[in-house]
Amino acid sequence: MTLTAEQAVLDAHYMARAIELARKGLYTTHPNPRVGCVIVRDGQVVGEGWHERTGEPHAEVHALRAAGALARGATAYVTL
Repeated sequence: MTLTAEQAVLDAHYMARAIELARKGLYTTHPNPRVGCVIVRDGQVVGEGWHERTGEPHAEVHALRAAGALARGATAYVTL
């Protein structure tokens, strides 16, 4: 797959959203990293999540649960 300028802009947009989500775990995930995840399918966000607390499910799990069956064939943007 060749990365187009348009796709690079979209990738940056979704990754920025994942970073924004990761910030929600700022004081609750130590010693684990703060992680955000955005799942996109056909140009639509179908799931989002972040690592909320140490010992609880990670961002990807929350995002996949939110997306459900729409996660199949989608792209995950993850800050880890």
